Amino acid sequence: MLKGKNILLGVSGGIAAYKAAALASALVKAGASVDVVMTANALHFITPHTFEGITRRRVSVDTFDRSYAFEVEHIALAKRADLAMIAPATANVLAKLANGLADDMLTTTVLACTCPKLAAPAMNTAMYLNPATQRNLEQLRGFGFTVVEPAAGRLACGDVGPGKLPEPAVLLEYLEYAAASKDMKGLKVLVTAGPTREALDPVRYLTNHSTGKMGYAIAREAALRGAAVTLVSGPTTLEPPLFVDTVPVESAREMFDAVTSRAWEQDIIIKAAAVADYRPAAVSEDKIKKLDGGSAIALERTDDILKHLGEHRRAGQFLCGFSMETRDMIKNSRAKLARKHLDMIVANNLRVAGAGFGVDTNVVTLITGEELLELPLLGKDEVASRLLDEILARRKAKKVES
Repeated sequence: MLKGKNILLGVSGGIAAYKAAALASALVKAGASVDVVMTANALHFITPHTFEGITRRRVSVDTFDRSYAFEVEHIALAKRADLAMIAPATANVLAKLANGLADDMLTTTVLACTCPKLAAPAMNTAMYLNPATQRNLEQLRGFGFTVVEPAAGRLACGDVGPGKLPEPAVLLEYLEYAAASKDMKGLKVLVTAGPTREALDPVRYLTNHSTGKMGYAIAREAALRGAAVTLVSGPTTLEPPLFVDTVPVESAREMFDAVTSRAWEQDIIIKAAAVADYRPAAVSEDKIKKLDGGSAIALERTDDILKHLGEHRRAGQFLCGFSMETRDMIKNSRAKLARKHLDMIVANNLRVAGAGFGVDTNVVTLITGEELLELPLLGKDEVASRLLDEILARRKAKKVES
């Protein structure tokens, strides 16, 4: 999403300026061109040479530097920028921008920018919570700035509270969100992800190998594209995606309740979770001892979430399921598509290299009642993008037909 974009990165004078170097590096790796503008105070914390080595572009500091080619430099930078982010944004710079002051290279350039602008405050907790700073932030939001909320924790001064500059990965995510096309704006999307855990006793449970990576990638992609996304997630080690309402659950029953209680208002539902088909018929209140005798565990069926959704869907809702197989993938998946009244099913074979649980890639086939589209080996982020493209195309086609 950032490939080919021109990013203006403003760096003001705070201890967190070192994180801006890591952000610049991440932007370059993502294929963006980065222009760095620093305040004079920022030079006390990090040198322009660091950014120039990363970006291969000259850093701008002095509005009146005569060594530039003949152009009005701050205007040229502003016109070139597709996105502008100030990180870290000190209380001083925020105050200037909120009141239209332009007395250095950074503030003059940002004032001239017409592209989307983001500010990531970083400062002492008391300074951040000061009513004047909060007023300035509210003023900037009113001007169209996106304010990246600071992280909380131990600050360089020793205080504990909000004021830390978020990690570069978080800042990068905000920029990707700002850069992404919003072709899903106005749509409500529910995604399920991860495994479920079915308790046997207070110590043990039945589960599967799902890590949730595919479902999380779909939720993230839909959110970046402007959808209002709800992610119902079984237990995973993944960080919840930004801009997504994440609902944690444990068991198949909890996932059934979380999904069905929210299903009616959704435009698109994508069931990527690996939900247990069976659970123990009885859950022991105490740990089951080997001395108790017997080795058989009586099981009962869990609620079929996908079938319930197919039988109780509202008009115009798009329903997509997942099918992981080890043999007869197309045959079994087509049968599931029809049996559960789905619009699409995403099928993959656990025995295919690069597909399955715990990897960052997938090999899937998108199956509808009329078509079969085989995708090559792709990263799960790209699979998510292709899947959403196909869903949007089919929703549009259905509207034209009706």
